[in-house]
Amino acid sequence: MRHFVQELEELQRRLLEMGGLVENAIHRSVQALVEHSESHAQEVLRNEARINQLEIEIDDLATRLLALQQPMAGDLRFLTAAIKINSDLERMGDLAVNIVERALDLIHLPQVKPLIDIPRMAQLAESMVRKALDAFVKRDSDLARSVLLADDSVDELRTAVHNELVAFMQRDPAVVPQAVDLILISRHLERIADHATNIAEDILFLVKGVDVRHHAEEAEKAAPARNE
Repeated sequence: MRHFVQELEELQRRLLEMGGLVENAIHRSVQALVEHSESHAQEVLRNEARINQLEIEIDDLATRLLALQQPMAGDLRFLTAAIKINSDLERMGDLAVNIVERALDLIHLPQVKPLIDIPRMAQLAESMVRKALDAFVKRDSDLARSVLLADDSVDELRTAVHNELVAFMQRDPAVVPQAVDLILISRHLERIADHATNIAEDILFLVKGVDVRHHAEEAEKAAPARNE
């Protein structure tokens, strides 16, 4: 039993290491864009290999523990959540790489507009990732819920960025390549926020045992009480 607990702790440690790398990748990817920094971009690309390695290690460990230990209740929910969180973190790492690829293109092109909304989106997305991981460590359902609430702000900024850049392209077709890259970056940041939301939902399942995907929690509360 003690060995099982140690392996669960190791699984959490690796997830947090991966989360830290992903959070840094998001930050550096947008820094590369804002500061026209190839060094920040290369750091993100270098760290991708470690993120991918951790994804495999975490998946293997969690799957082995499920198969060999046959956990129940809270331990089973933890391992299920860990597998899903692992997948979301890996996708975030991929999205940070996508941002870097667009940023490397934009470094060599004239700037369409001052970058205000995209850095703000990045700050919100980073904060959501950080809070989701903190909620995981602390088993804090309230912190997890705050991540769900923040997702709307990211969506609103993405819409604002899209509409503004479409207007720029309509006025000046010469800026289409840069504007399209910026629209894609805003979409990647929106998807990062969506993955952070997925993690927060997994935390609520881990802590409360409730499924809040697609507003399932609200539907459950609204449903009439069943006769026992």
